[in-house]
Amino acid sequence: MTEMPTGPHTEATDLATVTYLHGARPATNAAAPAAAPALGGTTEATDRAAVVESARLVLEGTVTQEQPEVSVEKTPVVDLDDFDARPLIPAWARSAEGWAMYCGVLYRSRLRAYRRWVRRQRTDRGHTAQFKRGARRTQDWVTGFEGIQTQALAHQAHVAAKEARAAAKAARFTPSLMKTKKEVALREADRTQTVAMQAVAAHRTAKSYRRRLRAMRAGVAYGPPLAAIGTGYATGGGVGATAGALATFASGAFVGRHQVTEETDWSADWRSLGDGDPMSAPMLDEVFRRAKVIGADESLHMVKMPMLDARGAWSAVIDLPPGIPAKKAMRSVSEIASALGVEDAQVTMVKTKGKGARSGRLEVYVAKELPFTEEAAKGPLLALEAAANFWGRIAIGPDVRGLPISISVVERSGLVGGEPGAGKSASGNVILLAAALDPRVILWLADGKGGGDLEPFEQLCEHFEGDADPEAFYEMLKAAVADMKTRYALLKKLGRRKVTEELADKYPLLRQKLLWIDELMFYTTDDEYGKKITKLLRNLVSRGRAAGIVTFCATQKPGSDVVDTSLRDLLSIRWALRCTTPEASDTILGKGAAAAGYSAKTIEPEMRGAGLLWAEGSNPVLTRADYYTDDEVELLISRAYELRKAAGTLPEGPKTLADRLREKGEPDADVLAVLVDTFDAYDQQAKEEDPAGAVDWLPGSVLTDALTAAGIEITPEKLGRLVVREAEEKKKRAWADSTSALNGFPIQAVLRTVQAKYDLTA
Repeated sequence: MTEMPTGPHTEATDLATVTYLHGARPATNAAAPAAAPALGGTTEATDRAAVVESARLVLEGTVTQEQPEVSVEKTPVVDLDDFDARPLIPAWARSAEGWAMYCGVLYRSRLRAYRRWVRRQRTDRGHTAQFKRGARRTQDWVTGFEGIQTQALAHQAHVAAKEARAAAKAARFTPSLMKTKKEVALREADRTQTVAMQAVAAHRTAKSYRRRLRAMRAGVAYGPPLAAIGTGYATGGGVGATAGALATFASGAFVGRHQVTEETDWSADWRSLGDGDPMSAPMLDEVFRRAKVIGADESLHMVKMPMLDARGAWSAVIDLPPGIPAKKAMRSVSEIASALGVEDAQVTMVKTKGKGARSGRLEVYVAKELPFTEEAAKGPLLALEAAANFWGRIAIGPDVRGLPISISVVERSGLVGGEPGAGKSASGNVILLAAALDPRVILWLADGKGGGDLEPFEQLCEHFEGDADPEAFYEMLKAAVADMKTRYALLKKLGRRKVTEELADKYPLLRQKLLWIDELMFYTTDDEYGKKITKLLRNLVSRGRAAGIVTFCATQKPGSDVVDTSLRDLLSIRWALRCTTPEASDTILGKGAAAAGYSAKTIEPEMRGAGLLWAEGSNPVLTRADYYTDDEVELLISRAYELRKAAGTLPEGPKTLADRLREKGEPDADVLAVLVDTFDAYDQQAKEEDPAGAVDWLPGSVLTDALTAAGIEITPEKLGRLVVREAEEKKKRAWADSTSALNGFPIQAVLRTVQAKYDLTA
């Protein structure tokens, strides 16, 4: 508010000029204020009083609309909530106040960051502390561990030298009269001297090796910093040398940025993988302590730090403290799983294999969820367009990591076991379908359950026993043993020791054969044929591998009361599906497997088709068999039928005795085959004339004529030596229209010769 002084001149209007502040407005008081006195006047005191009164009314807000209109300068109104075209950017952000706000925020954040950096420098996470750790780690790396070995060799050299001196002294002071002792002492002195020299040479070699490695590491570690400082000084003088020193400092701080020890106190708030915490070295230390695998003051050595894979599972490779074997931890899988907060089946611990393996080194794998509970993927055989190769590797299924597992069954035999409902039939289909899709493989199947699981394969089988008949199975085994002998006879003739893929492709008699026995327990526990079946199976498993015969047995619990241990121990491939007890698992995998940490009891019921497969290597592998539905099995079997039809390897049905004799490939077998065919022809002719007629004897001339017609030249004397007759059978008999009795051969003598020579029956 400004005051304009008035003079005594009456022609001018003497008023006070008032400037309103921005935002001021008339008061809303409706009461009529007292009339202001006239501002005109002739005296200075009166004028001044009028101005003061006018100002008082304005300041009190009692001036009404009727007051003289006052000119007010209007300021443009800015809508601070107005937004730019860019989303959520108000207009004030481009104003001076907005830029000031940005600068203030940036300044304060940088100031706080600088203060935090300054405070951190006094801790073990400061850059100076990091550089010290980096320098120490670099020096430790340069020093290496070769010095320990050198010290050990030095100690050995000292001990050997001391022993050599003692032996030399003893030899020198042994009297020559004690000739024997003198010679012994001299030999001992020579031996200890040689050992001492070797120890000294080994110590020198170790020292040279240590110096060479340290020099190489020192060049790698300290060469770049020295080169950086020297190059900087040469190019930029002191400034360049300072830049090189700063770069060296930054590199050292980078090397020592992470502390080796964690400061997390796990005892204060125990958490685990089951709670969603990440696996770490301190967690594994505490887990193995809680499981009583290691002591309270011991810790694990991390060979490979815990890592998370694409499946959400954790894995690590650890070394147990000295003196603790890996099997101790593997026996405590339940305790370790409990400490991790997961199920037993989620934890897999195996000894490392290959280069770098140690007795105390373990690979720990913890699945995110219970493995093998999801829907099984399509089996790989469905995508197979051509025939399979049973001589190669057979795809079994994935392991807990999702990696495919395959095995080779060449010259092998197998045992599949597990409780009812564990998935033996589905697991067996993996091997059976692979064999069926190879048209070269001969299938001999026996279903001791009689439930029809193997019935779809019957049309592909050369021999099939699906009625759970021990007697029929015994006859099948007898035929298999006879076939094995025939195979070995042919191998001996060819000068080979075992059947190979090339031989099997060249000689149909040596084609690979799969003998699959489901529910072996039913056959081996039979009162009449059980022991006979066990004996034949043991003979077939122990000797048939090299002859190209692969035998697989499936049963629930292959204990000694079900399968004799002499037979069970010969089955090299073991597949233990879910079992109810560790003892039942041991009957499949072998005694001591559960104690070593491999027990099929840990397999959960939801993990159907999963089992511990011990086929190759030193450790069983938890594997889930590829699953094929009934429709997929029928599809693959129909495909196998077409492959075998095209290859001409479909079973021809029961073969006659003559055909089986001809398969032997021997001259005597061909002679006996012609004799059997001749008897069959005359017998069939006799039955056409008289249904009750039979021919059990034929003259020798008839038989020799039949042999000549078949292209086999043989004299009656040689035929008589081949078919040995008893005295009663050598009597002459009348024949047809002949006027005199003739010499001949009865059919019984021929069959007796066939059985004695080739173990074949009609």
